[in-house]
Amino acid sequence: MKRLLYLIVGMMMCLPALAANKQLKSFEELLKVLEKGKEVSVVLHYGDCVLEYDGEIQEESVDAIGGMKIDVFEYFAPGSIRNEHAFLVASTSKLIKNPLGEGYVYNYVKIKVDENDQVVVTAEYIDPLTYEAVMHEKFYSEINNGKNQGCVYFYKRK
Repeated sequence: MKRLLYLIVGMMMCLPALAANKQLKSFEELLKVLEKGKEVSVVLHYGDCVLEYDGEIQEESVDAIGGMKIDVFEYFAPGSIRNEHAFLVASTSKLIKNPLGEGYVYNYVKIKVDENDQVVVTAEYIDPLTYEAVMHEKFYSEINNGKNQGCVYFYKRK
């Protein structure tokens, strides 16, 4: 009876590890998971990325973290649209209260990941009436592989 109890307790202690998300550490891993129709989440540590604002690289980035699910994406093989490298893109847009001012804006985020694990994140606040961009930023990094300083983390959702 005690052995059964120990076995059950031991199995219960392992459940959180089995339910944990798996970090995807390369473009290849990311593409394989998406091709299988699995859910992927992205976590962006903007403060660790290189920030481009108004076309100029900034000395510091914003101290912020963001995330999104990849539920819609497109993959382009090398040469498919005159592109040298394979890449995939995903985006999302959510209506939010503008943290920079009054009213509401669409928070638009697009992620482009190329086969060399380089990532470009475009973040914009779009006026919901005029569709004019009231804020436009680009962030540059690479996929975090656990050994580099990449600030973009991809996770296969379990």
